[in-house]
Amino acid sequence: MSNNRIVAEWFTLYSDSIYTFLVYRMSSMDVEDLVQEVFIRALNSYESFEGKANPKTWLYSIARNLAVDEQRKRHKQKLSSNPLSPQILEAASLETPESQLFVVEETKELLGHIHKLKPNYRDVLILKGMNEFDVKETAAILGWSENKVRITFHRACKKLQTIMGGYRDEES
Repeated sequence: MSNNRIVAEWFTLYSDSIYTFLVYRMSSMDVEDLVQEVFIRALNSYESFEGKANPKTWLYSIARNLAVDEQRKRHKQKLSSNPLSPQILEAASLETPESQLFVVEETKELLGHIHKLKPNYRDVLILKGMNEFDVKETAAILGWSENKVRITFHRACKKLQTIMGGYRDEES
């Protein structure tokens, strides 16, 4: 199978989840160009993909690096007025208008809290917590050890709870 066909198949399989990752990472729903760029870079560097990693893991690594580059260009990113993933929008469409409003407001609030965290905390929360990658996959995407993923995820969860007002140190 040609490189083009393989990457096209990956696009079909993974573009929605890459899109969701980039929405949360960039705090903007305007990431379609970045999603395309991920797959263009994958196609251009397909020869360096050795097949040792899961293609999804490799694509997420490309997406993360691209997001970091893009954020450096933009310096500061404002919160989007509607930071919802396609999955949340789909689920909300089946509920009452009141429920939809609650989902939108709750998601905006959560996204706002996540973006108060430092980038490493944000990345590990989005990958492991929201996208449900396991420790090994998250480590591969971030280029970290598995132990660093576990520790950083724990610290990120504690920090997020503190920001949200739900964590109090029991020893104090």
